[in-house]
Amino acid sequence: MRKSYRIKREVDFQTIIKKKQSFANRNFVVYFNQNEQNTHFRVGISVGKKIGNAVNRNRVKRLIRQSLFELKDEIKPTHDIIIIARPNIVGLSFDEVKQNTRHVLNLANLIK
Repeated sequence: MRKSYRIKREVDFQTIIKKKQSFANRNFVVYFNQNEQNTHFRVGISVGKKIGNAVNRNRVKRLIRQSLFELKDEIKPTHDIIIIARPNIVGLSFDEVKQNTRHVLNLANLIK
């Protein structure tokens, strides 16, 4: 994903989380907020240390990024999204991560 699709700053993370609009399933928690630019969605990914060592955390982030890249045409362009991975995600295949990502975004009504 291009850099314009990413949320990196701590201030942006905190403002989205403070709005308290969230949905969750067994593997993800999703916080979202309406964005101002309306040109495309932006996403921030958080993977905590409960997931495992740096190798496991980076693998999970890569899987989430790739699943979002494949779903980007289906995601509504009017929101900023924070995805937080839960410990159950360790060991899942790419297809399972993509299916869970689609499920939680569908729960949050962020899929067209």
